[in-house]
Amino acid sequence: MSFSGTVKLELEERTGSARHCQIAELSAILMNCGIWLQEEAEPGVLRISTENESVARKCFTLLRKTYNIESVISMHDNFTGKRGKVYLIEIAGSGAAVDILQGTKLVVAGDNGTLILQDHSLILQKDCCKRAFLRGAFLSSGSISDPNKGYHFELVFPAEEKAELLRRVLIGFHMDARIVMRKKSYVVYVKEGAQIVDLLGLMGAHRAVMELENIRILKEMRNSVNRKVNCETANINKTVNAAVRSMEDIRYIQRTIGFESLGENLAEMAELRLQYPEATLKELGMMLDPQVGKSGVNHRLRKLSMIAGSLRENEEELL
Repeated sequence: MSFSGTVKLELEERTGSARHCQIAELSAILMNCGIWLQEEAEPGVLRISTENESVARKCFTLLRKTYNIESVISMHDNFTGKRGKVYLIEIAGSGAAVDILQGTKLVVAGDNGTLILQDHSLILQKDCCKRAFLRGAFLSSGSISDPNKGYHFELVFPAEEKAELLRRVLIGFHMDARIVMRKKSYVVYVKEGAQIVDLLGLMGAHRAVMELENIRILKEMRNSVNRKVNCETANINKTVNAAVRSMEDIRYIQRTIGFESLGENLAEMAELRLQYPEATLKELGMMLDPQVGKSGVNHRLRKLSMIAGSLRENEEELL
């Protein structure tokens, strides 16, 4: 099962203890999965359809808890021709269905029976209700990527108004939520790993939080090790390149003017470097008599490089 599916299974188990939180979560699910069917001279029917079994079970539970409605979940072939099944819950009879719409503050928008949230302030009065609403929205229209591959949390809506409402809810929890158009849908997304961890915690997916945090820690450790290895590799390459250039300079001096034209200290340094090309600066300093520190060795090698540079310039001028 995908990480997103695991999160939804966990959220299916989480239901707010207060009725107002239960109604807020139900409102989000109905807003995304519900439509109002109305035929002439017939009572209206509230239909909830979803391809996710967890959403159907959660909706069934919330209807029973909030309105004492013992609805029935039926399973059908996917209407869109896709593989898999569609789970349906239908509440017929104007009384019960209208009560649910009034309680969840949803109204019918347009001829296709789409539901939108009319009064945000009543449904989203408290932070606990906002968390429940967010949980319902994620269950019915959200997904989260595999954290081993990357961090991406999104909610998909067919209408901009619904996307903007969820974006404002997320911003209220200090999330950097943005909206992007994807085909004909509006996608609200969050990409920062730490914020996604906070989001899972807000919705009540505590097991998922632990799993995601463990993955984040391992990734950060690997990244830290890689950075150190890259840094050490760069330092080694720098040291090797400097040693190679120093050897070339010393051999050039030896070919052109000879070590006898150098001062005693520089001549001794040049001979030692040629004799021990893989020795460190500290090791070279300890071979000298009297011994010299790393900075002293480095100073003498730089002096030899400057002499070689001057000799090359003179050679070029003669040519």
